Amino acid sequence: MTTTSGAGSTRTERRKEQTRRKLVDAARAMLANGSAHQASIQEITEAADVGFGSFYNHFTSKTALFEAAVEDVLEETGELLDRLGSALGDPAAEFAQSVRLAARIGRTHPEVARILVGHAMFYMDSERGLAPRALRDIRAGIKAGRFRIDNPKLALAATAGALVATLHMTLTDPEIADDDTVGDQLAENLLKMFGLPGDEAHALATTPLPEH
Repeated sequence: MTTTSGAGSTRTERRKEQTRRKLVDAARAMLANGSAHQASIQEITEAADVGFGSFYNHFTSKTALFEAAVEDVLEETGELLDRLGSALGDPAAEFAQSVRLAARIGRTHPEVARILVGHAMFYMDSERGLAPRALRDIRAGIKAGRFRIDNPKLALAATAGALVATLHMTLTDPEIADDDTVGDQLAENLLKMFGLPGDEAHALATTPLPEH
């Protein structure tokens, strides 16, 4: 995700932002190719083409960098889900589609899924990524009368817990890893838990997904 500096930013601020962006992009590449766990800070800065000492101007540890990189990916994923769901016009359908697509992260971005599973509570409190969007969609479903929920944050906790557990299974269970219907089943069960009739929940959870 490209960050555009404000028009009033100084050259120093722009340079700092560019360095941070290079570090995050390098971390994302390592997450994608599976080398993140073994990478040293020296290897990260070399991959980013920045000085070793500049690392600590932006991150306190390698873990902090990779958390930022995963959050960056999840924010992009959230923005993608927003675009794909914007034309549906039904918060229940948008919620189901987002759950189904998010559940596929275990197959499409396994390294990201591993860090998400290992640091789920950090991302629950984040103002970026999937959690705030899920809460927004849940509240929209309540307002539209589609969901019968008393506590939207508790519904978010149930959604996040179920999604993280599902991602864990896609990473550890070979029979589930390549089964896209697992995400569909998850979405259907959550919709029923939130008050939708079974036949409608099944229909929303099995409609064709958009190309992305």
